Formats: sequence, C-alpha cells, structure tokens
Amino acid sequence: MSPRASQTPENEATSRQPAVPQELFKAVSSSRVSQVIVEQIRHLLKEDRLQPGDRLPSERELCVQFGCSRVTIREALRILEANGLVEIRVGARGGAFVTAPTSSRVSEGLADLLTFSPLTASQVTEARLIFELGVVPLAVERATEEDIADLRAMCEAHAKALRKGEYTMELSTAFHIRLAACTHNPAIEMLVESFRGPMLMSLREAQANEPDTMGRRGSKEHRELVEAIAARDTEAASTLMRTHLERTASRVKD
Repeated sequence: MSPRASQTPENEATSRQPAVPQELFKAVSSSRVSQVIVEQIRHLLKEDRLQPGDRLPSERELCVQFGCSRVTIREALRILEANGLVEIRVGARGGAFVTAPTSSRVSEGLADLLTFSPLTASQVTEARLIFELGVVPLAVERATEEDIADLRAMCEAHAKALRKGEYTMELSTAFHIRLAACTHNPAIEMLVESFRGPMLMSLREAQANEPDTMGRRGSKEHRELVEAIAARDTEAASTLMRTHLERTASRVKD
C-alpha cells in the first residue's frame, strides 16, 4: 500500500487532499525553530514526498510532530504562504495545502534579488548583451501577427510620447520585456521580467549621461527591429539589437 493515505469522503470535495504521513516530520530544536520547520518542508517538496494539493496535518498535529508551540507552527506556515509554497484555507475543510509556486511569484523573488543586489549599470548592460541577443532569433522565429501588431502599437505610442516630451525609460524597458514575450517561452519571459528593475536602472543612468539623445535614436531602432522581426530577418534583427545595446553600454560607467 502507498505510504500516502487515501482520500476520505470528507475531503473529496477538494481537488486533492491526501493525508501526510506523520513520519515525514522530525522534532526540531533551534533558536529559529520556525525557519527549521520551513526548511524541512522545502526539502520534502524537493524530494516529491510532498506535492501540490497535499493537505498538511492540523496545527495541533504539527505541534506534536515538530515538538514546538502553535505560535511557532503559525509563523512557519506564514513564511511558507509568503513564499507561495502553502495556501491557507479557512472553513470546515480548510487547513494548510501544499501549492506550486507560480511563475509570477518566482519572478518577483528573482526581481527582488536582482533589484537589491549591488549591480552596476555596466554589469547590467553586459548581461543584456548576452541574453537579449539570444532572445532575437527566437522572437524572429516565433513572433505571431498579434505580437508584431502589439510591438508596432508600442512604437507608435512611444513616438507620440517623444513628440510630447513624455518619453521615459519605463517605456523602453516595457518594449524589451514585450519583445521577450515573442519567444513564447515562459522561462525567458520570467527571467527578462525579473530583470526589469536593473534594466530600468541602467537605462536611466545612460539617459542621465546623454539626456539630449537618449530615447529618440533608441525608439527609432525599436521600430526597425520590429520590422526586421516581421520580415523574419534574423541577421538584420540581431545586428540592430547588438548596435542598440552596445550604444547603451557606451553611455554607462564601467
């Protein structure tokens, strides 16, 4: 018989609520008990001994299994919930349920890590040269008519903002993130989206160094890049992207 107990009629109403074997958890002794509990549950998830949909034991049962107070268990569950690993439901069939982190949650975590790291504008632009040049061939190959229409609409909106003197580096950043979406690869989209903060920081520094030209030429290159993608011209699109990024690199400090 499987170590995971079968569902009962009481919990059949939920998508998946198998009982979790008590022997999965070990009593802890530490000055940071809640964090040790979190790490135990993370480890069980990595080993697939806990899976999305599993219902964790009640707070009272967890207190017994971990050998700690209910306050500590609640703190650990709050940490797990904040990290997108547990969903707390209320009601008669409520409790703590294992969940899979969403791409947006993972992206937010990566974004925080990158945004609050001591990165320089030069380092960010160098990184962009590596991964955005890799984005171009996939965008050329996979961009749909809807993608191209969206990019053209963005370019028109950006041209209008330039004429009004309202063009910002947020608009440039949004273009590059939308371009990454043309790959239709969620991993690439997530990584580029998580790089939004550092990318914006580097573009603002480049703008501060050359305020009179930053934006106009870049916006023009954005339009040319879109048309190269529409023409399925990988070489032209790659050359445009390289020129575009290398000019930004030349405007930021080492």
